Amino acid sequence: MLAKISYTWQLMGASWGVLKRDPRLLIFPAMSGLCCLLVLISFAVPVFSSDLLEPSRSGDSPQQQTMWYVLLFLFYFANYFVITFFNTAIIACAISRMAGGEPSIAGGFSEAFKRIHLIFGWALVSATVGLIVRIIEERSELIGKIVAGLLGAAWTMLSFLVVPILVVEEKGPLAALKESASLFRRTWGEQPVGNFSFGLIFFLLAIPAYVLGGLGFYLMFAGGATALGLGLISLAIVYIILLALIQSALQSIFQAAVYMYTQGVSGGPGFPVTLLRDAMAQK
Repeated sequence: MLAKISYTWQLMGASWGVLKRDPRLLIFPAMSGLCCLLVLISFAVPVFSSDLLEPSRSGDSPQQQTMWYVLLFLFYFANYFVITFFNTAIIACAISRMAGGEPSIAGGFSEAFKRIHLIFGWALVSATVGLIVRIIEERSELIGKIVAGLLGAAWTMLSFLVVPILVVEEKGPLAALKESASLFRRTWGEQPVGNFSFGLIFFLLAIPAYVLGGLGFYLMFAGGATALGLGLISLAIVYIILLALIQSALQSIFQAAVYMYTQGVSGGPGFPVTLLRDAMAQK
């Protein structure tokens, strides 16, 4: 665990070096999060205001279950489309920066719009896989969750380099998925295992926010200091949002660097070959 934390810290430091040179890249995950929130609201309102659109239950008729799964697929598709669009933009900028270019926000959006048809196709594939995993998970509380978890982990690994491939090679979604899996096999072997965990580091970094939030609620409801409690809760929320934006940006930059490494191209002085080579160790 300590080795994984240490290794992740190095990867984050290298990615942070790129982000420091282009802090405007945070605009992309910020807009992605905002658009995903709007998508959630647009689906949640009709679901909760209609008796016809309710979560699938075992006793529902086939028509009701079909309607629910169609709605769920559309929700997945909209979310994946938004996420992939903004990831395409930030990865295009990151690759340009690490290759010695001078990326711009407008340029990132331009690159994403040029690939809008590829993004659409990848969103369809991702939504289909997401729905299949969800159905498997719902069919059995225990076995279904285990199988869904394994499928989800495998899918994350296989599709890790899809967006950089869409950006650089402009391949279709299925060809990009095949290429992503092939690059991993050629570079790290048949069973690559991640020696890093961005989520773990950011969970640790988020602990102060949990403490502030808990203290804020205590002051509001037990300490009689409502204004101070609200202030602490607001500070915790802002801190969590900022961490989430940075995490998303750093992960996209890291994806770009890993893809460049698989192509025999350096990710810049912040990403030494040994760092990227050991990012995935053969099991």
